[in-house]
Amino acid sequence: MFWVFSALPTLIGVLILVALWLKSQPILLSHPIATLLSGSAWKPQKGEFGFLPFISGTIWVTVVALVIAVPICILTAIYLSEYASARIQRFIKPLLDLLAAIPSVVYGVWGVLAIVPWVQNSIAPFLSRWGNIFPILASKNPTGYSVLAGGVVLAVMIAPFIVAIAYEVLQSVPFGLRQASLALGATRWQTIKYAIFPKASGGIFASIVLGCSRALGETMAVLMVVGNVPQIPRSIFDAAYPLPALIANNYGEMMSIPLYDAALMTASLILLTIVLVLNIFSTLALRHILIEKT
Repeated sequence: MFWVFSALPTLIGVLILVALWLKSQPILLSHPIATLLSGSAWKPQKGEFGFLPFISGTIWVTVVALVIAVPICILTAIYLSEYASARIQRFIKPLLDLLAAIPSVVYGVWGVLAIVPWVQNSIAPFLSRWGNIFPILASKNPTGYSVLAGGVVLAVMIAPFIVAIAYEVLQSVPFGLRQASLALGATRWQTIKYAIFPKASGGIFASIVLGCSRALGETMAVLMVVGNVPQIPRSIFDAAYPLPALIANNYGEMMSIPLYDAALMTASLILLTIVLVLNIFSTLALRHILIEKT
């Protein structure tokens, strides 16, 4: 009986995947998948369903979030595991749980009220001065609703997950390894750099991948701050339109347009496939780390 309940989540995931695949068939049979994935025009009224702007928007926002979050999260996990006192750990760990439990719409409101004006009035004018040298920083009349705003909000949202998993991975490194390194005369930082971190690197990478999958699927907070313009971003100050925002904004509307429902189901299928692949990869990596420890 235990294996039945253990297999239930996998079965549900497979059923969802199959259901999305079947609902996507009308558009997949009438449009080549390569055309859907590489097309840049999104004009449902004309039967044009190009997912490239939405895929690129998802990638842009996720990459910006990871660039911001990963260094901070890894350093925080190292501090909590190797330097922080037990009192600080008892304070920080519940705080991470609290941050992870905050509804995404609250992060979205915070992004609209704080991050968007900050990007528009402070960050964009400062960084866009180097736009001629670094096109990724170019900005023309920024509104604040941008890839950067979405990345900042997402970075804050995924940080508790990455820190918590990376901390547990670092804690799983045998304490004897630390003692042996220190006994040989290594400093604490040398011990972390040459003994602990290499041992935990696989699990830390898995925590980053899990954070990435979380960022890819986030909807409401990102929807509120990225601008929702179906274009391929060229700069971190450009508006974007991630796949989850496309689905949330349009599902249930304009269903009289042929293939529109199937197009949104295809967007869901693409997103679910990406997230499933990342989750499976990170789970296998973490399992490999645990097997090595035993």
